[in-house]
Amino acid sequence: MKNLLKAYVRFLAVVSVSPLLLLYWIIGARLRQDMFAAFSQFLSLFPGKLGSYIRIGFYRFTMTACDPDCFIGFGTIFSHADTNIGSGTYIGPQSNIGMCEIGCNTLIASGVHIVSGREQHHFSDLQIPIQQQGGVFIKVSIGEDSWIGNGAIVMADVGRKCIIGAGSVVTKAIPDYSIAVGNPASVIRSRLDLK
Repeated sequence: MKNLLKAYVRFLAVVSVSPLLLLYWIIGARLRQDMFAAFSQFLSLFPGKLGSYIRIGFYRFTMTACDPDCFIGFGTIFSHADTNIGSGTYIGPQSNIGMCEIGCNTLIASGVHIVSGREQHHFSDLQIPIQQQGGVFIKVSIGEDSWIGNGAIVMADVGRKCIIGAGSVVTKAIPDYSIAVGNPASVIRSRLDLK
């Protein structure tokens, strides 16, 4: 019964955002601009669990992949449509998510920033303003069943079944089963050692 009720609420969410989806596609086709971030900012303002259903109803049709069985908290903003969110994933409130792939059953706490790599802004030429030097966006991967703590900043891949401490800054890839903390984040233990 519970699954049937969830399916019904998901269907209602898709129906309720269908005018917004239509507007998104029309604006994108007419202006030839990616309006994804602007729509994400608007959708982030709907509170509670109902807000999560509304966001997911929109992202299922605009992201690379967004499983209907996830939670996206209030105030969470996505900057790139090339994002994958796996089943059972929880993304806490006030998070800012760039181009990434988030594995199944992953916990993203409140205020987490997942940026699209470490090289979004080039800065080597002192004669050109930084904002005009361009950069490279990469798709950051967070493995399944990982936990990213409050306020963490992730700009490199995180393996499967990892724990990233609150406030940590991930600048280099973190291997599977790792517990990493600090700025820059470093591995302090393997979860395999906890058995």
